[in-house]
Amino acid sequence: MAKSPELEHPVQTFGWAARDTSGVLSPFKFSRRATGDHDVTFKILYCGICHTDLHNIKNDWGFATYPLVPGHELVGIVTEVGGKVHKFKIGDKVGVGCMVGSCNSCDSCANDLENYCPKMIQTYTGIYHDGTPTQGGYSDIMVANEQFVIRWPENLPLDAGAPLLCAGITTYSPLKYFGLDKPGMHVGVVGLGGLGHVAVKFAKAFGAKVTVVSTSLSKKDEAIKQLGADSFLVSRDPNQMQIAVGTMDGIIDTVSATHPILPLINLLNTNGKLVMVGAPAKPFELQVFPLILGRKMLAGSMIGGMKETQEMIDFAAKHNITADVEVISMDYVNTAMERLAKADVRYRFVIDIGNTLKSA
Repeated sequence: MAKSPELEHPVQTFGWAARDTSGVLSPFKFSRRATGDHDVTFKILYCGICHTDLHNIKNDWGFATYPLVPGHELVGIVTEVGGKVHKFKIGDKVGVGCMVGSCNSCDSCANDLENYCPKMIQTYTGIYHDGTPTQGGYSDIMVANEQFVIRWPENLPLDAGAPLLCAGITTYSPLKYFGLDKPGMHVGVVGLGGLGHVAVKFAKAFGAKVTVVSTSLSKKDEAIKQLGADSFLVSRDPNQMQIAVGTMDGIIDTVSATHPILPLINLLNTNGKLVMVGAPAKPFELQVFPLILGRKMLAGSMIGGMKETQEMIDFAAKHNITADVEVISMDYVNTAMERLAKADVRYRFVIDIGNTLKSA
C-alpha cells in the first residue's frame, strides 16, 4: 500500500497543492527526502508562477497527478549539503528550475542537454529515481541533487530573478542556439507576456534590433519605452505586417494561444528562423511553400541544460536583466491564477514564500 505524502520521506514539508482539475490550491503537508551525499537542501524564499503551473494544476495537458505542488522557478538559501557536495555550502543563494534529474547516460546528458533527456525528471509532475512523485516550489523546503542546482549571483535579486529559471532560459537558449545573439541581427518577439518581455531584454543585451509583434496596440509604449524594443507591429494590422515582410533574421514566438503562423513566416528574410517556445493546444495548419521559397526554418526549443542555465543566470547578472514582477503572498495565489488566465499581470507573479507561507 502506498504511503501518504507526509510519510514518504523523513523531512516534513509544507506547501500549497491542487487536489483536482479545479486547480484550486490549498495548504498541504507532505515530505521530502533527507539530504543525500550529493544533495543540496535549501529554504525556499521566492517562487515564480509560470503559465505552465496554471496548465498543470488544471490538468490541461493530461499528465497531472494529484495532489500537485506546482512551482519550477524557486530560489532560496542553502541549509544543508551532502557529504560529497563540492559546489555549494550552507548560506549560499541557489535556485532550481524546471528539472531535478535525468539519466546521466544518454547523448543529450553527455552534451549538457539534460533538458532533452528522454528520462528528464521535472521539478513537479515527475517521478524521481526513488519512485516517488516530485513536488515543486510552492513550499518551504527543497532538496535537489547538486547537478540540478544553480549558483545564484550575489547582485541578482532573488524575487525578480526567480522567473529567469524558466522564462529566462526558455528564451535565452533559442537566441543562442539559432545564432540570434549577434549584434545587428533583427529579432522578432511574438507576445509580450512572461516569456516575451524577458526575450526582449536578452535580445537587446546581445545587441540585436528587436521588434515586438502583438495583437494589442496598448502594449506598444511598454515594449518600446520600458523594455527597450526598437519597433512594434500590431499583428492584426495587415498594412503593418506587409511593410515588415522579409525583414527579420529570426522570431521567438512565445504565444501559447492558437494563432496563425503564416504571417510570421512571411516576416522572415531568407534563411530566417521561426522558433516556437509557446505551446498552443491545437495543431497548426502549416503551408510549406513559404518555407521552401525562402529556405526558412520552423523550429522549437525547450528550456536549456544545466550548464547553459547557469550561463544564462550569470549573463543576466552581468547585464542587470530581471523579470518585471508582482510579488504576492501565498494566500493570494488562487486570485493570481485567475488573473494569469486573463493575462492580467505585468509580467510575472512571484510568491514571497519566505515571509508569507505559514504552516497550519
